[in-house]
Amino acid sequence: MPGTIDDLIASIEVELEAAKKRGKKCGAEIQLILDKAQQDGRSNLEADEDARIAELFAARDQSKQDVTGIENKLANANKIKTDEMERQAEAKKITPTQARRPSYDQVARVGNEERTYRKDQDPHGKSFLMDVSRQFLYQDVEASSRLSRHMAEERVERAEYLQRAVGTSAFSGLTVPQYLTDMYAPATANLRPFADVCNQHPLPESGMSVNISRITTATSAGNQATENSGVAEQDMDDTLLTVPVKTAAGQQTVSRQAIDRGTGIEDVTMQDLFNRVATVLDNTLINEAVTGLSAVAQATSYTDATPTGAELYPKILGAAAGVEANLLAMGRPSHAVMSSRRWYWLSSQMASVWPMINWTGLPVQASGTANSQSSYASGPRGVLPCGLEVVVDNNISTNLGAGTNEDELFVVPSAECHLWEDSGAPMFIRAEQAKAASLGVLLVAYSYYAYTFGRYANGMQKVGGTGLATPQF
Repeated sequence: MPGTIDDLIASIEVELEAAKKRGKKCGAEIQLILDKAQQDGRSNLEADEDARIAELFAARDQSKQDVTGIENKLANANKIKTDEMERQAEAKKITPTQARRPSYDQVARVGNEERTYRKDQDPHGKSFLMDVSRQFLYQDVEASSRLSRHMAEERVERAEYLQRAVGTSAFSGLTVPQYLTDMYAPATANLRPFADVCNQHPLPESGMSVNISRITTATSAGNQATENSGVAEQDMDDTLLTVPVKTAAGQQTVSRQAIDRGTGIEDVTMQDLFNRVATVLDNTLINEAVTGLSAVAQATSYTDATPTGAELYPKILGAAAGVEANLLAMGRPSHAVMSSRRWYWLSSQMASVWPMINWTGLPVQASGTANSQSSYASGPRGVLPCGLEVVVDNNISTNLGAGTNEDELFVVPSAECHLWEDSGAPMFIRAEQAKAASLGVLLVAYSYYAYTFGRYANGMQKVGGTGLATPQF
């Protein structure tokens, strides 16, 4: 059944924005190819680059034609809406009479329209998810109307996030109400404790990579030998660091019975699916080969068959010293990231001596303090004597080493742990297609991000070895 003229205009606007983004993306890729050739000092492009540029120009020209056609379509739709509004205004026109008007008509009233999906009425997202499923499974008119209203509200309140996601994605999606992503972030799962202390940046509006210029050859300075003699000179050079944009995603098939009866949808689907997306993002930051934190961190070995906290602490300080030696004024060691088993083992250690130097505000006769108000994935768990804040993250592997029972402890400068995400980290969910044979509908949740720890060499440090085997309590 056709929707309202507002629904039609909204869909055309989304189509127009997607066409514009396609054109911008083609232009950006063309510029990237040309920049690469210029950096390599090549006067001619390679054959595959020439072919790719030809394809991109053709795609850009097609997008321009699409934009022209869509703009005409949008102009016609807006004209229809204007005609309808004029007819409605004419129908509502009131001819003044001599009749006395009630006094309450002379009072101005100001109010606000409530959101379609609200925390007080739909705290677990059941109504939202049922409407998503019913719209795609049954083409339910009322569900479609509510979702259309919700998306119109999102376009007003979070337009930049919605626009960015639709432009980058190969398919459109429904924005999940923000209060649901806020609520489900701290639910049961490994989640993203480390990601939450990283240096957050808004994800670029378009493109599938983030480019950073790194100075690899610095200038020089020296003492002038004599008056009017030459001074030191060194040409500065940089290297492009390209960070790919990744997609953390998960899917879940909801049965027709759950959709019809509405039992347990919010717990089984929304909570678990959102948690898995958050967990895979954080796990990638720590464990991904080549670019993950564990892969890029410079190792400090702690080998001991009978480890103690008093022995591990100097290793942590050695890692912190490595961070500062490599970054100098560009960043300071700020966090110690460890698994929960390592944190509780450290908390269990007893000592008869104390550090010679303690951080300001820490008790002298203690090897650090714990935050009694903090729980998993809710912020720093405590502070070590050297001032490092402790982040507990169970995405850290505990099956490392020859005995496959070791974990790692990371010392990082949070300012150089760069993570790009959409501001507010909105999630997107869409019913891809009905699974008719099994009476179900497939739901997909996804989120875009990019990260790097590689702006400076050896800026990240870690402690590992047999001393970090499964702790004994």
